[in-house]
Amino acid sequence: MKVMLRTSVIVIALMVFLGLPILFYWLGEFPRRSVLKEAISLLTLLAFSLMLSQFFMARSNLKVIQLFDLRQVQLVHKFIAYAVMTVLLLHPVLIVFPRLFEAGIGPWQAFRTMLTTFENPGILLGLAAWILLLVLTLTAIFRLRLNWALGIKYRNWRYFHGLLSVLVTAVAVLHAIKLGRHFNPSMVFFSVSVAITGAAMLFKMYLFPPTKPTVSAKQTVGSE
Repeated sequence: MKVMLRTSVIVIALMVFLGLPILFYWLGEFPRRSVLKEAISLLTLLAFSLMLSQFFMARSNLKVIQLFDLRQVQLVHKFIAYAVMTVLLLHPVLIVFPRLFEAGIGPWQAFRTMLTTFENPGILLGLAAWILLLVLTLTAIFRLRLNWALGIKYRNWRYFHGLLSVLVTAVAVLHAIKLGRHFNPSMVFFSVSVAITGAAMLFKMYLFPPTKPTVSAKQTVGSE
């Protein structure tokens, strides 16, 4: 029974966070560009969707992650997080990279123009999201050192990490809505609803923390 539930959860997660973005992209009515540009766009879209999925691999989704080994969940969480952060932190570079193979302004000039267009709210949101994501990445990588140097308890760091994740997601969603050429109404609805649901689950856990299970309950969770 537990194996069937695990399989169902994995299949549903793949369908929601990979299948739906691909479907929205495929059915989207927008002009197709070069293969390289479309590949970068799809990669970014999937990275963005997987970033949203991170909310559902946290303790706030305890009833689901209890179906799996917690260490395995944490391992998958870290693997996806680092892969997603790599793609999204390289996002500004990936945008201008195709200009290496096109006529017109070069990638460096396009990159500089993009970073200095402060009158565009979408650009400002993108810069803010990138900086916040960098802080989130560095504080996650160097968590142990920071906690030891600053005397921060793990629980407090977890609150900081969760709240910063919500802030990164909120700014990134607004940036994508403003400038994402593949963000049709379906993708906007998907992103906003998933982000709100994930953030609500996280705040619910912080405001109403679950009680610690008894020894017998732990044994029940770990049994097949």
